[in-house]
Amino acid sequence: MFIQTESTPNPLTLKFIPGIAVMPQGAQAQTAFYTSAEAAKDSPLAQALFGIDGVSAVFLAADFLSVTRTDSMDWITLKPMLLHTIMDHFVAGRPVIIGKQDAEENTEEDSEIVAQIKELIETRVRPAVAMDGGDIVYRGFHDGIVQLELHGACSGCPSSSATLKSGIENMLKHYVPEVVSVEAV
Repeated sequence: MFIQTESTPNPLTLKFIPGIAVMPQGAQAQTAFYTSAEAAKDSPLAQALFGIDGVSAVFLAADFLSVTRTDSMDWITLKPMLLHTIMDHFVAGRPVIIGKQDAEENTEEDSEIVAQIKELIETRVRPAVAMDGGDIVYRGFHDGIVQLELHGACSGCPSSSATLKSGIENMLKHYVPEVVSVEAV
C-alpha cells in the first residue's frame, strides 16, 4: 500500500491519500471530524491516530483523511508514525467507522432558499475545500446569515476566514440575494 501525502493551506494539517476508500460506502457526502480520542469512539482509525502524541484533530472523508498536529510536534517526527498507523489499519482490514453516524440532514423540509444554499455548498464549495484536506458543513440559515462548520484542514486554518468572507460569502450572495453574510460556528 502506498499512501500519498499533500500539504494543506493550514500548516498544522497534512492530508493523507491511501488510494482506497476511507469512509464507508453509501454516504457520498459523509465525513467525520474528531478533536479528541474520546469523541472518536466510533472510529478505530481516529482512535489509533489520537494514540500518537501530537495529534490534535482527525478528519475522515470519502477518499482521504487529514491530521492536524499540535504546535509542539513537527511533521518530520510525526509523519512516519502517522503513515505507519494508517497503513497498519487498512492492511489489517479494520473498519474506519463502527456503526452508522447520525444523519446530518434535518428532518423538516427545507425552504427553497435553504435548498439552494445547500446545493451551492455541496456542488461548488465542498469539492474545492476537500482538495485542501477539509470540509465545510451547512449548519443553518437565520436572518440572512448562513452558518457553516469547518472541519479538517479548514478548522484553524489561517486563511479560513478569508475563504469564508471573500469566497463563499460572495458566491452565496451572488446566487442567493437573501444571504447577508456567512459565519463559522
